Amino acid sequence: MNSFMQQMAVKKLKKISVDELLNYSKQYEIPLTKKQAQQITSYLGKTQLDPFEEKDRLQMFKKLAQLTDIKTAQKTQRLFSKLIKEYGVESWFK
Repeated sequence: MNSFMQQMAVKKLKKISVDELLNYSKQYEIPLTKKQAQQITSYLGKTQLDPFEEKDRLQMFKKLAQLTDIKTAQKTQRLFSKLIKEYGVESWFK
């Protein structure tokens, strides 16, 4: 089952809209400009990196830091860790 859910999560990540990303940034108090959201969604739609692999995730967070700033990337990384623990899916991430 988790393989199916992982595929769904990757598909959602690749298809996230600018407006959705901006809504999430407000919800989780991670400041983003519309331009940054556009750059991030464009990057996510094109990348072949696997967010379930640690080395790929780290590359994604590095790219996020380039598109925004280091504090935003760090805050996002902490939120990501918190959410995977809250949802009990730590075993999905290598």
